[in-house]
Amino acid sequence: MRIEATHSEGNGTVLDKIGDIILHHVSNSEYPIVQLPTMFGINFSITKHVLMLWVTATIVFTVFFLASKIYRRERYPVPTGLMNALESIVEYLRNQVVIPNVGKEFSKVWAPLILTLFFFILTANGLGLVPLFDLIPGGSTATGNFNVTAGLATVTFFSIIVAGSLKYRFLGYWKNMAPKGLPFMVYFILIPIEIVAMFVKPFALTLRLAANMTGGHIAILSIMSFIFIFGGMFGAGAGISVGALVSVPLAVGVSALEIIIVFIQAYVFTLLTAIFIGMAIHPHH
Repeated sequence: MRIEATHSEGNGTVLDKIGDIILHHVSNSEYPIVQLPTMFGINFSITKHVLMLWVTATIVFTVFFLASKIYRRERYPVPTGLMNALESIVEYLRNQVVIPNVGKEFSKVWAPLILTLFFFILTANGLGLVPLFDLIPGGSTATGNFNVTAGLATVTFFSIIVAGSLKYRFLGYWKNMAPKGLPFMVYFILIPIEIVAMFVKPFALTLRLAANMTGGHIAILSIMSFIFIFGGMFGAGAGISVGALVSVPLAVGVSALEIIIVFIQAYVFTLLTAIFIGMAIHPHH
């Protein structure tokens, strides 16, 4: 009984520490990197996800600025190197995502926003997989924060309204929420459903992106924690064996899957944004 109690206490301690590590990694942290005063009820302190947002924005701006510098000066009429690679992605998204959903007429209006969302989300997702950013203060996946994805989804939400208003004027956009010619009483059911659907779209974008990015990190950390759990229960040898035979292979597999998810989630968010904007411009009931 005494041995079992000792094991139980030891296991609880290890599990508590592992839980704290996982929560600290995926949460926005209760202890900000730079403490700033609260104004108008808003805490302006710099947290790790705020830092990663700045890093992401800086990287995206710098890469595109340097890649297009020579091209913008027209030294070479044909893009080369990095600009050629980026232009291939831009052209693919424009032709396969923006134009089919938004339409050629408004493609130049909304392509910059949609492309910015794609490269920003892709960079933020990718930085979360770089081990170096976990070693410095503030390293984390910004898009694993629901506040960040909610902010991106809010941009999409207002873009939908603006897109419909540009095409049909403000009142015309709201009139297009429900088809014409239906019995009057039907509108009492249909209009509330359409209003709810307006908020469901950004809500789905928020949950999908943040949950996928957070889930991958939790899975990897949980798998790697088997080493310490079995090491605490049965000794260092058991921990090393479980790590070599189970944890490391599984973690490598999940990491490879996360690399794919990084691209998929950026693409899905971009695609859905284009679809929602296109639905406002070309309403079909």
